[in-house]
Amino acid sequence: MNDLPAVAIGQPAPPFTLPSSDGQNVNLAQFQGQWVVLYFYPRDNTPGCTKEACGFRDAHSQFQQAQAVILGISTDSVASHEKFIRKYNLPFLLLADTEGQVARAYGSYGPKKFMGKTYEGVFRHTFILDPQGKIAQIYRQVKPETHAQQVLTDLAQLQHPTP
Repeated sequence: MNDLPAVAIGQPAPPFTLPSSDGQNVNLAQFQGQWVVLYFYPRDNTPGCTKEACGFRDAHSQFQQAQAVILGISTDSVASHEKFIRKYNLPFLLLADTEGQVARAYGSYGPKKFMGKTYEGVFRHTFILDPQGKIAQIYRQVKPETHAQQVLTDLAQLQHPTP
């Protein structure tokens, strides 16, 4: 049974401060007034996570045009994030949630199965946060190859709703 807290659209995003790939601590509150794409991913340098990160990289200028900040979070270390960023030329921050506390707060950490073994890990989830710091969209089923474009499409709808 999943005993993680349920976050929902319209609720305030759980606050956090985490070390980032640029050597600074990042506090979610510093992005108040901006759209934030917060994506949780299992591991640096794995096939699905690399596809997802490169999708956000390739669409980064479009996210900038939409005035949205991208933040990636995994349980990897800052050093791992730095290597991942250099290897794939990622233009956004990756945050080190080494204990999984932030992922847990977003309901994005728990039991997973791989090759018959059960272990605890980060789920591939994404959250769009509005400028007031509330959750505007949640993605619990993510296809790494097409995810960035889906988020861009939904972000445009959230920013400019059609009647």
